[in-house]
Amino acid sequence: MPRPVPEVNSSSQADIAFMLLIFFLVTTTMDVDSGISRVLPPPADESTKNEDQDIHQRNILEVLVNRSDKLSVEGRRTDLSQLKDKVKEFFLNPNNDPDLPERREAEIPYYGLTTVSKGVISLMNDRGTSYGMYIKVQNEIARAVNELRNEEAISKFGKPYESLDEDKQRAIKKYLPNAVSEAEPEEIKAE
Repeated sequence: MPRPVPEVNSSSQADIAFMLLIFFLVTTTMDVDSGISRVLPPPADESTKNEDQDIHQRNILEVLVNRSDKLSVEGRRTDLSQLKDKVKEFFLNPNNDPDLPERREAEIPYYGLTTVSKGVISLMNDRGTSYGMYIKVQNEIARAVNELRNEEAISKFGKPYESLDEDKQRAIKKYLPNAVSEAEPEEIKAE
């Protein structure tokens, strides 16, 4: 009589595979991309590429960061903690100051015909500027615009900006655009 071939008991293989899967999921770390969330403007078409845009100096807020991570706004040394308030004042121009941006008329849903700031923030940094300082400056500018939009949402609609529907958020974005122009990094003289 032939001897039976011994069989391997495979009843626990599924359990082992499941435990290995759980071990892999618990011990593995997933890289999460981090950075600045920006929506880039669409590429310029040929008709607008060669147009010179006439922007008056009063409509530009110059923000410079040198290689020593020193910040200057409009040529004056500024502390990072003051940047948010300077950006807010620049876009609002509450006293119709002739040194702050002009306003233009625009038709905006929920607002009708209203005036909107022509202001643009020109951000320039030195090639030696640290990435950390660059991010801090970007965050302060974004924080200023977000605060302005939130204040406007509460004033106009009685709710925070994040609680509004997309149409109302879009209207506030048109009323308070985030106009930031970033120049290529270059050598900026130390102050």
